[in-house]
Amino acid sequence: MIEHLELFFKSIFIDNMVFAVFLGMCSYLAVSKKVSTAVGLGAAVIFVLGVTVPLNWLLDQYLLKDGALVWLGPEYADYNLSFLSFILFIATIATMVQLVEIMVEKFSPSLYNSLGIFLPLIAVNCAILGGSLFMQAREIPNLGLALNYGVSSGIGWFLAILAIAAIREKIRYSNVPAPLRGLGITFIITGLMGIGFQSFGGMLTGDNEPPEEPTATTTAKAKEEKEIKKELEDEEKTVSYNEVINK
Repeated sequence: MIEHLELFFKSIFIDNMVFAVFLGMCSYLAVSKKVSTAVGLGAAVIFVLGVTVPLNWLLDQYLLKDGALVWLGPEYADYNLSFLSFILFIATIATMVQLVEIMVEKFSPSLYNSLGIFLPLIAVNCAILGGSLFMQAREIPNLGLALNYGVSSGIGWFLAILAIAAIREKIRYSNVPAPLRGLGITFIITGLMGIGFQSFGGMLTGDNEPPEEPTATTTAKAKEEKEIKKELEDEEKTVSYNEVINK
């Protein structure tokens, strides 16, 4: 449970797709003019990441990695199909994106029209592929953690685009200098938000090692140091007393 929570909060705050590794910036900047469209695209990203990362974990574990085909028989233990990772990962992502596009067009035509070309472009969104590649590189051990990582990475991207969309809606009524209006001030705000998210970096990276239990050697050493300190204090008191008497 602790491992799941640690991965969840780390993926949202410390390894945020936008503010930490700067993935998915194209749709982040293009679809963040309104909160309503940002929420729709963010929800789609959460769904796609939450489905594709576990599916690609299964592909990696039972098909792609070195020795993954051992379940077919010992003669396949030496096969390594990792060179197919990009092709299969993108195929899985494209399939899920098509499903999302069909569902959004069916149940929310207005959102489908407002997202425009950026909804099908989720298939080539580097944040989506990055989620699967990071999962593979970090060697996530089980399917549950892979699902956790996919959903939490999507939530992190969703929070990023929702935050910038809310700020951009308010900033329309602000007196922004003319050269910075539009993407200029958006890039500056994104940089400041990235610095803010980086401040969460110490939440889960502290010293988790348990304190060392005192041994006989360390106890004797501490006792010796205490006696030496006491002797030095007594000598200082004696010198001060003699100085007072001499005066």
